[in-house]
Amino acid sequence: MSPPRLVSALISSPHGFFSREGGVSKGVFAGLNGSFHSGDAPEPVVENRRRIARALGADHVLTAKQTHSARALFIDVPFDHDRRPEADALVTLTPGLAVAVLTADCVPILIEGGGMVAAVHAGWRGSLLGIIQSTVDLMASKGAEPSELRAVIGPSLRRASFEVRDDLIAQVTAGFPEATRHFEALGTGRSLYDHTGFVRDRLQDAGITADRIDDVGGDTLAESERYFSYRAAQRRGEKQFGHNVSAIMVTLA
Repeated sequence: MSPPRLVSALISSPHGFFSREGGVSKGVFAGLNGSFHSGDAPEPVVENRRRIARALGADHVLTAKQTHSARALFIDVPFDHDRRPEADALVTLTPGLAVAVLTADCVPILIEGGGMVAAVHAGWRGSLLGIIQSTVDLMASKGAEPSELRAVIGPSLRRASFEVRDDLIAQVTAGFPEATRHFEALGTGRSLYDHTGFVRDRLQDAGITADRIDDVGGDTLAESERYFSYRAAQRRGEKQFGHNVSAIMVTLA
């Protein structure tokens, strides 16, 4: 049986925002952990990724070494995990290659259009640096019109769960003064941050119209029994944690 996944009716390419359900990892990684670098044994991660590939009908599920950067990378051939490139977004035109990102509170975005697909890791740092714009620019360089792209936001740390300090607010609003509307003060130097709202703004700034942006929901911290969450692991005193996989591929001919 395939692991469960959230999908959007907005995009037609095989895709899915996978939770921790339906995998074989054990302990703090229990379920569908997709990360080889989390501390999990490699064998269950291989099986978890095999299940994800089978669910999508993909030959490969590829993830990069994510560094919270603005680097988007075009790929057309598979690569070994131990030779994975550094990038926070992967774009492909190649059928059978599912591009994917790993998250454990950060925002995953899947994009389709112009005969290609992209998977984006949009943490707050990478979003500030411009990972969304970089991805759309790369897709445009390969022939996709930004206004024809469709983007879907996946499970992540939502506003009600994303407590931040004033220093983060200062970093965000220094570059985007209008982003003050995404913060709600709690007092004592802490606020709630609607990072998914910030991400939606950046998608529109990149040229994707509001009617071509979807959000499948899911709060990784509030639903930590369903999703891997870095903050939930911290609260439990766990030093290691798994990662959710969000993947998309070009439809096979």
